[in-house]
Amino acid sequence: MFNNIIYFIVVLLIFNINHPGNTPANSLPLTIIILFLSWLVFAGYCRWGFGSIQKRFHNGIPDDGGVTGQYQRLTVRLSVLAIFLFALATYLLNLKYWLESIPGFERFSVLQGILALSLFMFYLATIWYFAYPAYQAIFKPGITRESFVRSNIKFNLPILFPWIVLSLVYDVVALSPWAGPGSFLNTTGGQIIFFATFLTLLMVFLPGFIRYFWGCTPLKASEKGRDLEAFLREKGFKYRDLLNWPIFEGRMMTAGIMGIVSRYRYILVTDSLLEVLSLEELKAVLAHEMGHAKYRHLYFYILFFVGFMVISFGLFDVFLYLIYAHPLFISMISDTDSKTISLFYLVLSLPMLLSLFVYFRYIMGFFMRNFERQADLYSAVTMGTPMPAISALERIALLSGKIRDLPSWHHFSIRERVDTLWRAIKDPGLIKRHNRFVAVSFLVYLICIGGLGYSLNFGPIKRHLNYSFFEKAVKQEILKKPGNVALYQTLAMIYHQTEKYENAIETYKRIISLDPDQPESLNNLAWLLVTVPDEGLRDKKRSLILAKKAVLLERSSVFLDTLAEAYYANGFIPEAIKTIEEAIAVAKENRGYYEKQLKKFSASGD
Repeated sequence: MFNNIIYFIVVLLIFNINHPGNTPANSLPLTIIILFLSWLVFAGYCRWGFGSIQKRFHNGIPDDGGVTGQYQRLTVRLSVLAIFLFALATYLLNLKYWLESIPGFERFSVLQGILALSLFMFYLATIWYFAYPAYQAIFKPGITRESFVRSNIKFNLPILFPWIVLSLVYDVVALSPWAGPGSFLNTTGGQIIFFATFLTLLMVFLPGFIRYFWGCTPLKASEKGRDLEAFLREKGFKYRDLLNWPIFEGRMMTAGIMGIVSRYRYILVTDSLLEVLSLEELKAVLAHEMGHAKYRHLYFYILFFVGFMVISFGLFDVFLYLIYAHPLFISMISDTDSKTISLFYLVLSLPMLLSLFVYFRYIMGFFMRNFERQADLYSAVTMGTPMPAISALERIALLSGKIRDLPSWHHFSIRERVDTLWRAIKDPGLIKRHNRFVAVSFLVYLICIGGLGYSLNFGPIKRHLNYSFFEKAVKQEILKKPGNVALYQTLAMIYHQTEKYENAIETYKRIISLDPDQPESLNNLAWLLVTVPDEGLRDKKRSLILAKKAVLLERSSVFLDTLAEAYYANGFIPEAIKTIEEAIAVAKENRGYYEKQLKKFSASGD
């Protein structure tokens, strides 16, 4: 599941960073044919890969644990290939363009994202379908192929619930009066605060929904269930319910805990684990889950996700302008071809994907492994001895495909976990030292992430890296191509962002002299001339002339808003109201901001 969290984050990043561009060269039927053919090749590779693993069992070759590792590595490799196919569909086949073309989808990014993720989930389902025979041979779960695929889908869907709810909230906000330029939610600080608050609330209330989605039921009816509940009461552990976890029809040997507050906290145990472990071993497993709550590991996970959001905002800007500074990419942004634009955004996504991989795989993975060790050692303390935990781990390793020596990025191998528990018997100070090590490591993390996040998002370093470097590169390119309008537009944008308003105005004038019918530059200059803070630079009459011309060339909601503002500044209130009403009618986003403008104009006319 933890691998798939990263996969889905990567896929969402690939999709959201993409710019659909103009009408794609390929028609929709051709796009569907290419998608189908690529899937056929992918399905064939899946069948061949898992078939070769299954042959080891048909040929009577005993599994010493190596085949289990081979199975898991192939699953990871195919999942990465599925991400690659999704990236091709997004950037080369213009998936986002076709999704935005569906009526009603252009205003709701959540609907576009759900369909895009459905394509990726289809690739994953293909992997699970062809993995089933090998999975059955190795783990002998005794479930059907249909149940195996369905369980995988059901197991992974909760990963997407936070994103779906968050995207829906953002879409609703975009249509509300709180959206639009200058709003709190459009600032970096506003988005970070909103995301942290939203994620915390979601972590509080989401477990109750996931419980019903997975079909979990209380364990009270069974004898072991009653004994385990008595154990939790004896230890004074607060929780909502102890549940049977029917994932993979209960055949997966695992347990888990979800919920950051006791009122909505659940402990989950599968039937398979209840069957193979003794009561003392099960108590050790519950003590391990109690350890996660004791050390508040779920709170740390919220901070890790917020931490990535904080640095990713800043890194995106840095990567964007560093790429812009290269002559090759400067020429790419001057091109209006949709394939060139898609290639540019694909290149831009690569450093972001690399930073995402490093952060989750190595930074968050480091803490996850050590959190598991903390929970193991807490179990040893709670039980009075590590022996039940050692016995439970060894039994799970033996019955789960001989995975004793199989490590993962988020868990130490079972051998390493057992060795640490044995050392705890001989060295009682190990537990305190490990807890101190985790605390110091997290303090270092907070200092580094806090410092880096501030520098990248709010400090002077950001402005220096982003704009001065970018401005210099664009000016150099203009010297080579003095008639390139797109380069002047980029330079004007830099001047505007760095509040060099006089330079921005002069640059837009230069663009209009090169291309008098450039609607975006006409609109931007009109907006500056009516809103620039320095009143000495304002020219409301010229602004109105420019805005009218921009709207004649393109009646977009953004251009209509500028024209309405120019009307308002010149005292033509009825015209301003009529124009902003048209902007609201054609708007695909930021309707709330336009409605706020309407209220401003209407209040002035009363």
